Amino acid sequence: MYRVIAIIVGGLLLAACSSTPSWMSLDALKPQPIMDNVRFESEPPGAEAKVSNGQTCVTPCSLSLAANGAYSVVFSLKGYQLESDNIELVSMGDGTSKLRPDPVLVELTPAPPPAKPTKKPSHRKPVSKKPIAKKSTGKPAAKPAQAAPAAVPAAPAQAQAPSSSPWPSAPPAQQTQQ
Repeated sequence: MYRVIAIIVGGLLLAACSSTPSWMSLDALKPQPIMDNVRFESEPPGAEAKVSNGQTCVTPCSLSLAANGAYSVVFSLKGYQLESDNIELVSMGDGTSKLRPDPVLVELTPAPPPAKPTKKPSHRKPVSKKPIAKKSTGKPAAKPAQAAPAAVPAAPAQAQAPSSSPWPSAPPAQQTQQ
């Protein structure tokens, strides 16, 4: 009977090894990478420091970085050119290593002013503005005082045939009385 119980327990233990739940993970026993605090400073202060691992901060500041490799840092500030620097892992000689330089100091250079856009010569002809014609008030325009009135022969009213033009025809000539 003890043999049967031992075989069943052994089978259950082997089945449990193939499907270990995450809460029973042994990752907690693995050593974490050694972290090193690195300080970032810029002249003028207020620049954004972005490390190649994705961490960012605004200078002056410090970030905790894993001391297991090299990093690059890009500093950016509006009105200034981008500056970059490298952080390397340096052996201290006693079996430990540190990230250097610490602090990372950067002097930002002002950006040149943007170039003014130049006007390209236009190949179009300049458009001249024509004066707007005044609307007629229905009154005849005043004639100069020096000119004598011309005699206009009385013309009989003519009947006009309908026209095929979409525009209205000119009004009949007015007769003037003397």
